[in-house]
Amino acid sequence: MITLSLAEIAEVVGGRMHDIPDASAEVTGPVVRDSREAGPGSLFVAFVGERVDGHDFAAQVVEAGAAAVLGSRPVGVPAIVVDDVQAALGALARHVVRRLGTTLVALTGSAGKTSTKDLIAQVLRRKAPTVFTPGSMNNEVGLPLTALTATDETKFLVLEMGARGIGHIRYLCELTPPRIGLVLNVGSAHIGEFGGREQIARAKGELVEALPPAEEGGTAVLNADDPLVRAMASRTKAKVILFGESGEADVRAENVRLTDTGQPSFSLHTPSGASDVTMRLYGEHHVSNALAAAAVAHELGMSADEIATALSEAGSLSRWRMEVTERPDGVTVVNDAYNANPESMKAALRALVAIGGASRARGGRTWAVLGKMAELGDEALAEHDAVGRLAVRLNVSKLVAVGGREARWLQLGAYNEGSWGEESVHVSDAQAAVDLLRSELRPGDVVLVKASRSVGLESVASALLETGAEGEVAAR
Repeated sequence: MITLSLAEIAEVVGGRMHDIPDASAEVTGPVVRDSREAGPGSLFVAFVGERVDGHDFAAQVVEAGAAAVLGSRPVGVPAIVVDDVQAALGALARHVVRRLGTTLVALTGSAGKTSTKDLIAQVLRRKAPTVFTPGSMNNEVGLPLTALTATDETKFLVLEMGARGIGHIRYLCELTPPRIGLVLNVGSAHIGEFGGREQIARAKGELVEALPPAEEGGTAVLNADDPLVRAMASRTKAKVILFGESGEADVRAENVRLTDTGQPSFSLHTPSGASDVTMRLYGEHHVSNALAAAAVAHELGMSADEIATALSEAGSLSRWRMEVTERPDGVTVVNDAYNANPESMKAALRALVAIGGASRARGGRTWAVLGKMAELGDEALAEHDAVGRLAVRLNVSKLVAVGGREARWLQLGAYNEGSWGEESVHVSDAQAAVDLLRSELRPGDVVLVKASRSVGLESVASALLETGAEGEVAAR
């Protein structure tokens, strides 16, 4: 964070200083909410959680060198006390972002936000210092904490914005006003909470409504291939750039194909030129993510060749998202267990088939180890059934549905589509899946592991990699 005195911070957040001997003392380190991350010059934000009260660690963080605590009550060490800690954190982020004047890029969408954010960051940091959301810290706490890591040297600030209802993205945009706003797609994620795709589109579109007008540099980057996203052009006064495979897209892909190992390759076309891209990531769904990143980068002055080179060299920065690892015994594990919705689940199945293409020619099999997709509301049965049926249509060798009712719907969909015998099975939990796979896997097999975060299927991928770790495991 930029250097601020405790007196300045107190004024910005409307707080009261307690036990501060010198109001001119400065915060020169990071703003943190985890006491283990506190260090010299840091500011510790004390939240009261269901199990842990951050105020209880006040003395510990000051002993570690923190300049002060931002909390809701006096704690016997230097502290700035406010009525609402979350609101104060947001106010501090808003102050710092406005003072810096950095170019702020915000993005949202039902699927692919984190992967696209990581791509944008890897492309832009070739041009200038870039700060971006770590992992999926995209809510009312994670977003301001990310923004506060920006410094005077930061040229680009890339922030992922999540929403679970109307007004959430509007609030995040008030904290960190974007100049460029990117909307990836409108899908089924959290549809049970929103009450329909139209409501999701309404919420995601709050991002483009928050942009400054075109004459002030505002730019909306919209998916030309998603009708609900493309319609958001009417909701903004910003300049509109379209990306996608549509011929009407300003930034588009042509000649899309997958390599023998399932990595996308295409010709990138921008208003300033064209260049070829072959990605290190896996799955055709990353083409749309790459085009979104390319559209942002083009708007910020990068050439087609610069963008294509950066996209071709970009990797996965966030864990459990299409992590492809080959065991020494030849079994490949695809850990995509961070989260799941119908769109990402279907994309992952297609990627599995592409990755396993060469292995199947040598007798290897493709395994889809799938669990519940959460927060689908009334569409849950139909969506799980559809994923099970798709696995059969794609000729996935083995489907292992893990968990309760929704997993049974997955397996039933596969059965009704024509998957009989041992082609699809239902198991009760992650350990049962691990036991089955350990007894059945053979060299050349490719295993996809995917479910909503709450299911915790990353434990299956971890166990499979430990099983095959007789020597160094080489991640591709």
